[in-house]
Amino acid sequence: MEGAARETIPEEQLSAWLMAVFLRGLTLGELDTLTTAMRYRARSSTTRSRAETVDKHSTGGVGDRRRSGAPIVAAAGLADPMISGRALGHTGGTLDKLESIPGYRTQLSPAEMRRVLEQCGASIVGQTKNLVPADRKLYSLRDRTATVENPYLICASIMSKSWRRGWMGWSST
Repeated sequence: MEGAARETIPEEQLSAWLMAVFLRGLTLGELDTLTTAMRYRARSSTTRSRAETVDKHSTGGVGDRRRSGAPIVAAAGLADPMISGRALGHTGGTLDKLESIPGYRTQLSPAEMRRVLEQCGASIVGQTKNLVPADRKLYSLRDRTATVENPYLICASIMSKSWRRGWMGWSST
């Protein structure tokens, strides 16, 4: 995952690895190791604005209700930081939907995301070179390698972007 994050492993090799996972699967230990490696490539800082955070992740699609959940969570006084993705396969991605709103930006710096969380209580952004970069790379390759629907890769992607108590310096474990 370090090589995927730093883009030092050629896309052909990462694609072959994705296909191997697609065909052979992963053990639970391998899934845990993959998710942990992807998670620890995330950038964080040391600021915490709200006591508790939650994450309701969505696989997207036509019936995606994710956008209505974030304001409800924020109104309850919880922080809802979400790192989302683009469309994979036939589903509509959360970022693609949000970018159809004039002026909505999905690429925020950590400082900008922190400000949005402090002001609104919720933020939905995409992966960047500094925010879960290994997932960003694998996510883009999964669509091109027809490995989108693999449950191991789906789970690792979702769990690597989930955050516990205190985003931005809160533990990403």
